[in-house]
Amino acid sequence: MKKSTIILLSVLGVGVILIGMFFSSYNGFVSAEENVNAKWSQVENQLQRRSDLIPNLVETVKGYASHEEKIFTDVANARAKLAGSTTRQQQAAANDELSGALNRLLVVSENYPQLKANENFRQLSDELAGTENRLAVARKDYNDTVAEYNKKVKKMPGAIIANMSGFREKEYFKAAPGAEQPVKVDFGTNK
Repeated sequence: MKKSTIILLSVLGVGVILIGMFFSSYNGFVSAEENVNAKWSQVENQLQRRSDLIPNLVETVKGYASHEEKIFTDVANARAKLAGSTTRQQQAAANDELSGALNRLLVVSENYPQLKANENFRQLSDELAGTENRLAVARKDYNDTVAEYNKKVKKMPGAIIANMSGFREKEYFKAAPGAEQPVKVDFGTNK
């Protein structure tokens, strides 16, 4: 074989290997991004489940606590914001607002022992608690998947391929500022 043929075959071999590595890495990014999207979809699924439960819970509490209108309005407004949010950031902010409103609604139930004994209220409260747990798990799974994806996007040589192919870091699901503080509820009784 001629020396030029050997060089040409070597260059072609290296080119094929590099192209194969590029496609393999690209496909890995596609899979990782789809995993992130699937995990976010589960967060949205649990947010929808919670949103669907809230009207029933509110109606049950309204029967006992009709004078707590501001809480019902806050819950309805927060639920509407969540339903109308289009970005992940908007959904996270609306979720935080809804969580605060729900916490205030559940505190109202403490003032009504007959409400706490109501079978519908207990069942709805249990469903909501279960949904909150599922939502916490879905958020954790989403953040874990985002961490894996972001590592892949940042590490070499993947960072080069990710940048060339348009794969960018994903945002984590973050709690709203002040979420680490307990919810303070005051119905005007502490005067």
